[in-house]
Amino acid sequence: MAQGIDIGIPRERKPEERRVALVPEAVGELVRNGHRVRVESGAGEGSGFADDAYRSAGAEMVAGTGELYAESRLILKVKEPIPEEYGHFRGDHVLFSFLHLAAVPDLAAFLRERGVTAFAFETLDDGTGHLPLLAPMSAIAGKVAAQNALTLLHAPRGGRGLLLGGAPGTERGRVVVLGAGGVGGNAAALLSAAGARVDVLDLDVDRAEHLAAYGPGQISGLYPYRDTVADLVAGADVVIGAVLSAGARAPTVVTRDQVAAMSPGSVIADVAVDQGGCIETTRPTDYTHPTYTEAGVIHFAVTNMPAAVPRTATKALSARLLPYAQKLARMPFEDLEGALQKAPDMDSALNVVRGGIHHQAVAASLAQ
Repeated sequence: MAQGIDIGIPRERKPEERRVALVPEAVGELVRNGHRVRVESGAGEGSGFADDAYRSAGAEMVAGTGELYAESRLILKVKEPIPEEYGHFRGDHVLFSFLHLAAVPDLAAFLRERGVTAFAFETLDDGTGHLPLLAPMSAIAGKVAAQNALTLLHAPRGGRGLLLGGAPGTERGRVVVLGAGGVGGNAAALLSAAGARVDVLDLDVDRAEHLAAYGPGQISGLYPYRDTVADLVAGADVVIGAVLSAGARAPTVVTRDQVAAMSPGSVIADVAVDQGGCIETTRPTDYTHPTYTEAGVIHFAVTNMPAAVPRTATKALSARLLPYAQKLARMPFEDLEGALQKAPDMDSALNVVRGGIHHQAVAASLAQ
């Protein structure tokens, strides 16, 4: 058996972020593979996993954040480090987490300056174009965005007082979904099931039209011509932003003027906010203050939407993450280039190494 590595799983510091990178059972797998795993005390509590469960799995519980980072080489966490965590990182650390560096240039600059080797969940490609670590969180984020949109339309929450599914004697609400991937597909399915009429716009019309199977007669797949986007957004009660290009900053699909043309009290939920947002009026929020109103339209733009359901999200992420965490833990970091030649999936996840940006789409976005 190859020599094990010291792995650290810290408690998340992003506001209201209660997920944890791995469940106790997954930690037990790493321990059985010869790795030493340290978990910060309380890291799993927000997801329903007590310290004792991690101890039983073979983890060492560490009370202090500084101690955890000091004694670990590979850091597994859910969300990107925030400034209060920067001081814990060393140049020999290997970080594996969501990063979204195209939207957080200050973090990219820090990782480069500190010399941290950073792998990103969201750019890991299994070789078929599928993003296995992003996919489960995208599915959850699409559902969370849709659920919030439904209730943000309620008058007590500032919305226009509309029930998307309608009622006898009234029309159904209108929804526009920008993007037919994991986020858009799940949002469209949920909102269609709630009774809304849903238009899904995607450059791949076949993919958009495929979603019609989830809501026969209520979901339409359309090409995002500029005039089509403008017309549909103006008449929409809800707009869901779900545009994705792995690693790259999201393109602006809806302009500020188009938002201003929406009815007051309408709702925008821009899940693409993690990559900068696909709607011009989007700015990042967190769950302490999840919404704001601009041009009379309520915006929901939380950068960690799945954190609203931490137990579900943690279980979904951990199951996908463990095989890649095991693969990364076995890599000889002193010969990373050679190791990555045999592991193209992990190469696609590598964002920062030796002070430079490795991922082309991330680099191009940061250069803009």
